[in-house]
Amino acid sequence: MKYISTRGKVEPVEFQDAVMMGLADDGGLLIPQEIPDVTDRLDDWRGLTYNELAIEIISLFSSDIPKGHLQQMIEASYRPEAFDPAVAPVVKAGNVHVLELWHGPTLAFKDVALQLLGNLFEYILANRGGELNILGATSGDTGSAAIYGVRGKKQIRIFIMHPSGRVSPIQERQMTTVLDDNVHNVAIEGSFDDCQRIMKGLAGDIDFKRQTSLGAVNSVNWARVLAQIVYFFTAAFDVQKTTGSSPVRFAVPTGNFGDVLAGWYAMRMGAPIEKLILATNVNDILSRFFNTGVYSTSEVFQTCTPSMDIQVASNFERYLYYKVGCDPEKLVDLMTQFSASGRLSVELDDQGKVDKNFIAGAASQQQVLDTIREFHTEHGYLLDPHTAVGVSVAAPIAKDGAPVICLATAHPAKFPAAIKEATGKDVARHPAIDALMELPTRCRKLPNDPKAMKDLILRTIGH
Repeated sequence: MKYISTRGKVEPVEFQDAVMMGLADDGGLLIPQEIPDVTDRLDDWRGLTYNELAIEIISLFSSDIPKGHLQQMIEASYRPEAFDPAVAPVVKAGNVHVLELWHGPTLAFKDVALQLLGNLFEYILANRGGELNILGATSGDTGSAAIYGVRGKKQIRIFIMHPSGRVSPIQERQMTTVLDDNVHNVAIEGSFDDCQRIMKGLAGDIDFKRQTSLGAVNSVNWARVLAQIVYFFTAAFDVQKTTGSSPVRFAVPTGNFGDVLAGWYAMRMGAPIEKLILATNVNDILSRFFNTGVYSTSEVFQTCTPSMDIQVASNFERYLYYKVGCDPEKLVDLMTQFSASGRLSVELDDQGKVDKNFIAGAASQQQVLDTIREFHTEHGYLLDPHTAVGVSVAAPIAKDGAPVICLATAHPAKFPAAIKEATGKDVARHPAIDALMELPTRCRKLPNDPKAMKDLILRTIGH
């Protein structure tokens, strides 16, 4: 399997090169040259464990890694003590099924991909030599999951930017209490979109990227999306065992379009998925696009779902590439237009839809709080606010038709203020979170300026 750039100016590369490149050298995003059709394997895959299925799926996209080596990395990434009691269990709550993706080290779905990505980096560097300096931007959970994935690893440094004052206090402490020498936390005076802009700008500076051996852990790195494809298959299989229904629908709360994109790839591969329900908070650029065909920025609002307070979704370019017929020139024209005006549009089909595979909706802050309270009171199930976005949008749809699986993206203990506001009770607790409160922290504060971040990296690595 080779990888190409959405912008068409990078020669096809192998999987390991794609992992290390992160953002494509032409400023685009790397995607597989083809999407394998696995419909004839589904019956054989239904009886596999999570790790066994991960090996089968990921090996299709990583042909330059011997399957035995890949198996070792997957077993190391998803060991029982790291994901307790399981990587991606499904539970029933009300009229939806909840896919709990928060059982990893940092209590967020990002752990599923970033535990594996850290081991992939280590494996590639052990074989090739050299070092890697990772630059990441986070709206909350990516940062801590990435840090936990590479903390203490030889030949790797990580620089994580978060918007100062715009992540939850617990998300901030999960990052800044990690004091390993190879971990560098940076608070940027701006929004997450500003952090992401700095990251993409430095990664797009090819001379700087090569001089500093710069890599990426954000979902611009294809390995992130690839690892997330697995749980769409496992969850669909699990629910089908209990309902006998085929296919299922997935509700995905999303800000950066990475998780729902993984579901779209799973659907394209042949997973038994009928629809993807894309759910946003009031920062609704993605839901507006799928309902109107217009992708346009507006003000970023701070909400109780900070990981979704995003206007420019970094993975959207991957989807747009397929939407314009895999034509790099059309893609570049649209992205140039968007960069200049903050707006682009696509044609709707004869039914007035962008994509028949998507249902899109947005949840207000009040709807999020109401959903948390309703599920806690009526079903005895506590949702984190991001998960509540997905459940809020999906709940009316789940009344009829195929079963709906809602992705639970974080443990509610990461957002105690929102939970208390919704329920009136201090019920969002977790011992790992409680233990953070007394630990020392380390973090630098920088202005919203790419040069300041660039200088910090150069000083830190000794250039």
